[in-house]
Parts: sequence; C-alpha cells; structure tokens
Amino acid sequence: MVNNVVLVGRLTRDPETRRTSSGTAVASFTIAVDDSRKGPNGEKVTIFMPVSVFGKAADTVVQFTKKGSLVGVIGRLTQRKYVRRTDNVEVTSTEVVANQVEFMEPKSKSASDSGYVADAPSADGPSSQVDDVSEVKNEDTLNLDLAEDNLPF
Repeated sequence: MVNNVVLVGRLTRDPETRRTSSGTAVASFTIAVDDSRKGPNGEKVTIFMPVSVFGKAADTVVQFTKKGSLVGVIGRLTQRKYVRRTDNVEVTSTEVVANQVEFMEPKSKSASDSGYVADAPSADGPSSQVDDVSEVKNEDTLNLDLAEDNLPF
C-alpha cells in the first residue's frame, strides 16, 4: 500500500512547538490548500489540513515560517480516534505527518523579517572582484578551439 501526500499551501497560523516525553521537537500547524474542484456555486473550495513535523525539521519550520508562509509538505496521512471529553463523542481526526517541509517563497521576502542584516560592502569588495572574474571568463571563451561537429546544436 502507498500512503504519500504532497500539498502546497499557506500557514493559517504561526506554527506551535512542543516536545515529546523523549525530548523530540514537534511542530504543528495548519495549511490552507485550494482544492481542484469548485463549490456548488462555482466558488473556490479550500481545505484546511493539520500538519505535524518532528525533529530538527520542526525547529526549522518554527524558526523560518509564520502565518501566511507558503510551504510544500511531503508526508503521509494519519488518522486518530479519540473521545472528546466535553460530550463523550468519538471523534476521528485526519492529519499529515510531514517527512519534508519546503519553503516555497524566495529568501529575500522572508530575509527582511528574519532580522538578518548583510555586511556592508568594503572598498575592495565584490564589485571589483566581479569585474576581474568577467574579464577572465571572456578571455577563456575567446581561446576555445572546438570543431563544429562537437557542438550540441
């Protein structure tokens, strides 16, 4: 049997973290995923899927994501049954246990929120080095000796 789920969606709230009794980090969050089917009136249908991720990945998710972050989740579906204490009704809960969480937005968008500040360029910084490298590359390409039948196009 195969139990594999791939979802892309946005976090509906900031991820919450906790530790298991053995000390393993667990991050929990919910993502909103657009369904491919339309509602009865032609409107978009959104599925809200709870996700859990364990270990170092949990710490990374908590550190680098927040409400609204676009993530890709690869994992497996799990189902739990429990009796709700308030009214003694048996409830079935379905969630994704993630093996991998990918951050789908560019780093530049989240870098401004993370507190990261780039070093100021020095006087002999990268701009002069880039010019030197481009000159070397141009010289190398001029001295190529290729036969026409070796070209891939």
